[in-house]
Amino acid sequence: MKPQEIATPLTGAAIFMVVTVPADHTNAIRSVLGEVDGLTKAVGFRYPEARLSCVVGIGSLLWDQLSPGRPAHLHPFIPLHGVVRDAPSTPGDLFFHIRSQELGLCFELARLLKDRLPTGSVIVDEVQGFKYLDQRDLLGFVDGTENPDQSEAAQVAIIGEEEPTFVGGSYVIVQKYLHDLSAWEALTTEDQERAVGRRKLENVELDDVTKPVNSHVALNNIRDANDEELAIYRLNMPFGSLHDHHYGTYFIGYARDVRITERMLTNMFLGDPPGNYDRLLDFSTAITGTLFFCPSVELLEQLGDA
Repeated sequence: MKPQEIATPLTGAAIFMVVTVPADHTNAIRSVLGEVDGLTKAVGFRYPEARLSCVVGIGSLLWDQLSPGRPAHLHPFIPLHGVVRDAPSTPGDLFFHIRSQELGLCFELARLLKDRLPTGSVIVDEVQGFKYLDQRDLLGFVDGTENPDQSEAAQVAIIGEEEPTFVGGSYVIVQKYLHDLSAWEALTTEDQERAVGRRKLENVELDDVTKPVNSHVALNNIRDANDEELAIYRLNMPFGSLHDHHYGTYFIGYARDVRITERMLTNMFLGDPPGNYDRLLDFSTAITGTLFFCPSVELLEQLGDA
């Protein structure tokens, strides 16, 4: 089974669109799913160098309307009530992850998809992400350093024979984080580095003696019983609005086993050990949280044709 275009390099721009749909419009939703590939090609074929793509995710409630079979770990996002911050669970039936080197192409494809959604559908979240400087987030640190390289990305992001019916699929968790940049920038560079667990300029991880146990890097280092590191594939992007003073990071983590992502979030919000929460949460607030399943290309076509 062929995966959607998930395990591919970060692009210069993206639009993340989360949609709720009415329960009595299943056939209309199937029609939208069946058109995604054609619309993506129609918009992108004139600019192949811009690498336009669209990954479609389906939420737990909508999945039950579309298919009798269910991925093993698809469920609504589990909210976390943390020490200083909560990770809320927010609505979402469809997720469109539209990527390109050109934001204009992302916008055109998003517009065409919106026009085909059935009456009563609501875009509950839309974020336009951009590449910032040398792949840094708005906190000033390089984001995605621990991502698997391209030769390993599919191995951590794409389901294999552990779920035979859903080979080629992927689970994705998305969260929208807002940053308190005024409070963050009031810290010294050294305090920022201790919160993240990396040097700000060189992007080198702090050694184990210097790196605090509540740093972002330390709490996201997940290992199995054999001390092998467990990874996900992140395609985070910064976003911002000067008018609204909203500055943040759109977290998007693909995984063949979503329990790895959920364990990372538990460490961040609840702490490991409990109470030892992620220091970055003193400056970042999650305002959305949704889990989707991204079926293989063939399964997505079947859902559209049914």
